[in-house]
Amino acid sequence: MSDAPQSPTSFQLPALTPSTQMAYGAGTVGVSMTGNILVFFVLFFFTDVAGLPADKSALILVVGKVMDAISDPIVGWLSDHTDSRWGRRFPWMIFGVVPFALCFVAMWMIPNLGTDGLFFYYATLALIFNTAYTVIFLPYVALTPELTFDYNERTQLNGFRFTFAIGSSILALALAQGIFRLVPDIAQRYLVLAVITAAIALGTMYWSVRGTWQRVQLMEQYRRQHKQRYQPRLSLLQQVQIIFSNRPFLLVMGIYLCSWLGAQLTAVVMQYFVVSWMGLSDFVFTQFALVVQGTALGMLFIWSRLSRRWGKRTVYALGIGLWVVAQAGLFFLQPGQVGLLFCLGFMAGLGVSTAYLIPWSMLPDVIELDELRTGQRREGIFYAFMVMLQKLGIAFGIYIVGQALSLAGYIERVPGSPPAVQPDSALWVIRLVIGPFGTVLLLGGLILAYFYPITATVHAEIRRQLEAGDRQQIPTETKP
Repeated sequence: MSDAPQSPTSFQLPALTPSTQMAYGAGTVGVSMTGNILVFFVLFFFTDVAGLPADKSALILVVGKVMDAISDPIVGWLSDHTDSRWGRRFPWMIFGVVPFALCFVAMWMIPNLGTDGLFFYYATLALIFNTAYTVIFLPYVALTPELTFDYNERTQLNGFRFTFAIGSSILALALAQGIFRLVPDIAQRYLVLAVITAAIALGTMYWSVRGTWQRVQLMEQYRRQHKQRYQPRLSLLQQVQIIFSNRPFLLVMGIYLCSWLGAQLTAVVMQYFVVSWMGLSDFVFTQFALVVQGTALGMLFIWSRLSRRWGKRTVYALGIGLWVVAQAGLFFLQPGQVGLLFCLGFMAGLGVSTAYLIPWSMLPDVIELDELRTGQRREGIFYAFMVMLQKLGIAFGIYIVGQALSLAGYIERVPGSPPAVQPDSALWVIRLVIGPFGTVLLLGGLILAYFYPITATVHAEIRRQLEAGDRQQIPTETKP
C-alpha cells in the first residue's frame, strides 16, 4: 500500500478571499522596499556619503549576501520543523521583523569610527540584517502552499505578491525622491528614508500575519482531518541531489540568475552612471528608477496575459530582447542626452517585468515535474535553493564591480563635500558594467530559456499524469 499523502483534491476548501490574498501580498512590502533601497543606494551611500573605499564597500555587501544565502536552507529547514501554537511559519515572521527593521535603520547611520571602524560596523550590521531578512522572507514565501492546494490560486497569490513587490519598490523610490528634495543634508536623507521604510515594514508584516492566520489554521485542520502529512525530513545531501537531478530546474535557476544578476548589477551601478557619467543629480536618478519600475509594474499584467496565448518562453524572449536593446544603448549614451536616458529606461522596464514574472511562473512547473517523478511536493527545497544560489551569484557580481571600481581609481566622496571628478578609467568601468556586461548576462538568460523544455503541451501531460496517479512515465521532453 502506498504511503504517499492523499491527494488534496479529495476534499473541497473555500476559495481564497481577496482580503487574504491582499494580506499575503502585503508581506513582501518590507523586504521589497528595503531590498530596492539597498540595491539602488547603499553602495553609493558607502562610497559617496560615508566615505568608504569602493572595494571595502563592495565587500560589506558580499559578506551580507553570502550570509543571506547560507541561512536560506537552514531557516527553510527550521521553519519546516517548527512546532508552536502559532504554527510553523508565523513565529519567524512575527519575531524576525523587529531586528530586521532596527538593523535597516542602523545601516544608514554614520558613527565616527574611522574607515576601519565603519567597515566593521557596516559588515556586522550586514550579517545581522541579512540573517533577519531570511528569517522573515523564506517562511513568508513558504506560506504559499499552506494557503491553498489549488494550482490556479497559487498563481494568483504570486500575482499579488509581485504586484505588491513592484508597487512597494516604486513607493520606496517615490519616498526617496520626495525626501531627497525636502531634506538638504545628504546623510540625513538616507536616515529619514530608512526610518519611514522600517515602520512600513513592521506594519505590513503584521498585516500579513493577521490576514493569513485564519486561512493557515483552516488548512491545517484539513490536513489533520484527511491525514495529510508534510514532506519527510531530508538531509542536506539528499536536497542537493534532488536539485541537481532536475535539469529543468537548473535551467530556470540559470534564467533567473542571468536576468536578476543583470538587473541588480545595473541598479547598483546606475547611480554612479547618472551622477558621475551623465553629470546629473541624485534626484534625476530616482526619477529614472521610477520610470523603469513603473513601466515594469504596468507591463506585468500585460505579459501575464500574453504568456497564456504565446507561451512563457516567447514572452520572456520578447521582453528580454527589448531590455537588451536598452541595456546596450546605455553604453553609448552621452552626457546631456537626458531624454534618451529616460526612453531607454522605459524600454528596459518593458523587459524587467518579464524577469519578475516568467522564471517564478516556470518554477511551479518544475515542482510538479518533481512530484511526478517522486510522488512528493518539495516547494520549500526548490524555493530555498533557487533563492540561495541567486544571492551567491549576485554577491559575486557585486564584489567584482566593487573591485573593478577600486582598481580603476574610483574616488570616494569625502563626507560633506561635492561629488569627486572621476578619472576616465573609473567612468569606463561604470559604462562597461551598464552596457556590455549587463547585455551579455541578459543574452545568457535568452539562450537558457530556449532550452527550457516544459512547454504548455508538456505541462498539460504532466498534469494529466498527476491527476491520473501515474508517476511511472515522464514526458520525454523533460528528461535530462
